[in-house]
Amino acid sequence: MSAAMPSGPSPAGPSAPPEKADLTAWLAVVAGAIGALMATLDISIVNSALPTIQGEIGASATEGTWIATSYLVAEIVIIPLTAWLERVFGLKRFLLVAAVLFTGFSIVCGLSTTLTMMIVGRVGQGFTGGAMIPTGMTIIATRLPRHQQPVGTALFGSTLILGPVLGPLAGGWLTENLSWHYAFFVNIPICIVLMIFLMVSLSSSKMHLDDLLGADWLGILGMALGLGGLTVVLEEGNREQWFQSDLIWQLSGVTVVGFILIGLGQIFARRPVVKLALLRNRAFAAVFILGLLVGSVLYGTAYVIPQFLASIAGYNAYQSGKIVFLSGIPSLMMMPLFPFLIKRFDLRLVVLTGMLVMAGSCWLDTTLTVNSDGSDFVISQLMRGLGQALAMLFLNQAAIASVKPDEAGDASGLFNAARNLGGSIALALLATLQERREEFHRWTIHEALPANSPTVQDWVASQVASFGGGPDGLAAALRMIDNTVLRQAMVMAYSDEFIALMVGISIVLPLCFLLRPLPKGNHQMAMH
Repeated sequence: MSAAMPSGPSPAGPSAPPEKADLTAWLAVVAGAIGALMATLDISIVNSALPTIQGEIGASATEGTWIATSYLVAEIVIIPLTAWLERVFGLKRFLLVAAVLFTGFSIVCGLSTTLTMMIVGRVGQGFTGGAMIPTGMTIIATRLPRHQQPVGTALFGSTLILGPVLGPLAGGWLTENLSWHYAFFVNIPICIVLMIFLMVSLSSSKMHLDDLLGADWLGILGMALGLGGLTVVLEEGNREQWFQSDLIWQLSGVTVVGFILIGLGQIFARRPVVKLALLRNRAFAAVFILGLLVGSVLYGTAYVIPQFLASIAGYNAYQSGKIVFLSGIPSLMMMPLFPFLIKRFDLRLVVLTGMLVMAGSCWLDTTLTVNSDGSDFVISQLMRGLGQALAMLFLNQAAIASVKPDEAGDASGLFNAARNLGGSIALALLATLQERREEFHRWTIHEALPANSPTVQDWVASQVASFGGGPDGLAAALRMIDNTVLRQAMVMAYSDEFIALMVGISIVLPLCFLLRPLPKGNHQMAMH
């Protein structure tokens, strides 16, 4: 199986890219990056504003989580279907419709007064925003000559990392200084610029509506039920006490049915909507699993760090967002270096280095204490951002190097879906781990307190006296002890979460050696 791009026409378009990209080509690349940035940013931009949104639309804390979950579910479902939708409607038409609808659904979210209205808007945002993620690499492959494609892929790859870490910062600032509504309205001017760029830089292509008749509808329905059901189970499992809940059992059944339909589509469809047979390719399967872990760290730490800073250091959403954003700085710095690195270094070693750096950053965060604040995350966040940039940018290349050129679109869709699915899995597991380890540490510390120790008894007596004595003073002193223990238990549980991420990365490190390197001097890009 050759990883090299053919010298003739690209499968993604009628002709090969020109020898040197003109202004319109670069405008198209920027448009693709803008679309991907908006889609990834909107996953997390509402997290900072969620408590405020819940209060204004009358949603409970549990109901409010669907504001974030519904977007992620829709995005995970649509990403693997994007290659097929591009073939049916044509790239320019498909992206313009997606951008217009994304703008409309953003307005719906910003004007929402009820939970139902908000969830409808977020589902629409997820479907239309997620459709813009894989298409960025299609534009790079079809509009840039091979020697300029590493520059385009560095720009595009950076947006995939910047979006999730910029979201909490942008959402926190907008909520603190303007209103939560602007977390959605900010998309309007950006989408207008995006549409202008698309109209100027892309040419129209013929639609293939006949592909709708012979489409893999079993697979399409299966993707909606399987991936949608799995994502909701992962997101809601901990809150619903997992399989103690009838809802989780029902959704698990929906997930199983969905995956069965996907399997039937793989067998009977003339052209499966998602080519899962690629996972039989050892090199691509390694890319897929590594992508899951990178997504787990990217989205998992963007969730854990604000939780720690809010509960332990008393940070507000904007202050936490600034710490999360630190990991985006190395991505910006890596952009000009990526074309140099890809020409001179074996991508297997670069991905391995990136994963090791991420593991090291998680190890640094296992030393947190009750006195830790944002300054204790600076070094680890910068390390994490560097590791994510190295791993993400080069894994994208490894995904395409591991398949045939005409399978590059399916590989890109699966790789992008793996990153988001990894994030969803991480959020579910980390939330469960936090709750159970916190309880474990809390009672372990209580049991370790020597109640009969004269020192402990004297300290309790002094606290009882300081609270006025009597039963009320004793109750207040015991609450103070429990709060102190609980605070320590929370820190220990957060450390356990970083240990879990570090162990997860360490387990998959050997897969780096299964990646297929790019041929020397040949830099193949993803395309649909």
